[in-house]
Amino acid sequence: MSTIHDLKVDDWLRRLLPGRCAFCLAVCESTAPWCQACHLALPWNLPACPTCAEPLPGRLQGRRCGRCMKRMPAFDTARVPLRYEDELRRVMQRFKFQASPRAGSLLLALLEDALREAPRPQALLAVPLHRRRARQRGFDQAYWLAERLSARLDIPLVVAQRHRDTPSQRGLDRQRRRGNLRAAFRVETPLPPEVALLDDVMTTGATLDALARACHQAGAERVEAWAVARTPLP
Repeated sequence: MSTIHDLKVDDWLRRLLPGRCAFCLAVCESTAPWCQACHLALPWNLPACPTCAEPLPGRLQGRRCGRCMKRMPAFDTARVPLRYEDELRRVMQRFKFQASPRAGSLLLALLEDALREAPRPQALLAVPLHRRRARQRGFDQAYWLAERLSARLDIPLVVAQRHRDTPSQRGLDRQRRRGNLRAAFRVETPLPPEVALLDDVMTTGATLDALARACHQAGAERVEAWAVARTPLP
C-alpha cells in the first residue's frame, strides 16, 4: 500500500523536469507533462463502445458493440480514454512491472485530464489484488492509482476485497474470464448510489463486471468502470 511518503515522492517527480514533455523532453507550452504533438499522437480510444469502451471502427461511432447488445455488463458505462498500444503500452509496462512512480504519475495525469468533464461519483473503488498475490508482487498498481485519484478529485476511497485467489486471466477468452471471476469480490462497506471502479488496463471487462456485481450487492445503483487503457480485441 502507498504511504504519505510516496505521495511526497510523486510531487517531487512532477517537479523534477518542469516544463518538459514526459515523452520527448521538448519544452511544454502548458503545465501538463506532455507537449501537444505527443499528446495528439497517443493511441486515443476513439471511437469506442459507450458501454464497455471496446474500440470500434469509425463507422460505428456512438453505437454499442455487439457484445453489449447481447449481454450488458453489470456496470453502466466505461470511461477508458486510451488504447493499450504503442508508447502508452511502454509507459504502462514500466508502471506495472517496474513500479515506476514517474510512469505512474504520467498515467494518472492522463486519466485525470480525460475525466475532467465526467460527473463525480460518490465513492471510488480500486480493483483489488488477492492478499497473497499482493505480497508476491509487492505493488498494487490499481490501488496506487486510485489512492491518488481519490485525493485529486476529492472522492472517498472504499476498499473492496478479493476473497478468492483466482488463476491468471491471461490467455482466457471472455466467457472463461467471467467464470474465473464469479463471486471473487466482496464489498463489506455499504456503498452510496453512485460509484466508480478503477483499474489500470481493461481487457474484456470481466474483472470490472464481477466487481460491479459485488458493488450492486453492497447498495450501489449506478456503477461506472474507469481505466487508463483498453486492450484492443482481435
